[in-house]
Amino acid sequence: MSERTRTDPVPNALYAVAGAALIVGLLAAFAWLPRLIHSHESEQLGAAAPNVTIPIVANADALVDTSAPSPAALPSKVSLADLKGHPILLDFWATWCGPCQAEAPIVDRVAARFKKSGLVVIGVNTSDAAGLAGPWAKSHGIRYPIAFDDGAAAQSFGVENLPTLVVISKTGKISARRMGMTDGEELDRLVNQVL
Repeated sequence: MSERTRTDPVPNALYAVAGAALIVGLLAAFAWLPRLIHSHESEQLGAAAPNVTIPIVANADALVDTSAPSPAALPSKVSLADLKGHPILLDFWATWCGPCQAEAPIVDRVAARFKKSGLVVIGVNTSDAAGLAGPWAKSHGIRYPIAFDDGAAAQSFGVENLPTLVVISKTGKISARRMGMTDGEELDRLVNQVL
């Protein structure tokens, strides 16, 4: 047998072992990734929500009780500390984010449906250029208040992906946190837990 046609079984066996080890390692990493994300998320659940104050860029009138004898002036900022006693839904989003755009009408319907129950919904536009959120919300018929975040609020809530929804109880505790698009049924369930 010539040297060219002879195959050495030792290197082939090493390649097979190395390939199998790589596959096992990747499978283990994918198996643990959801647990790591969930553990980070569960660390925040039940914790006090950070007290952030952010400027409102659209639909400030949704925060004013128009049924009061003398309604308050339209707020230019919203502070979570001022909303204590109300369940709160924060929707972290950006105009360039396709899933955020698809989720906005769902959040809008939930905001309208639960407003009489005291739910306060705030769209927190983040990771975006200033001046885009208000016109986008108006052109798409979004009625809940939209605030512009320079990144501080998103960082305070550990937002790493958009969209991210954060549900806060009447006592100011984080009740739920969802990354990625959330459907209407799930969002209803999360909101009903804090009413």
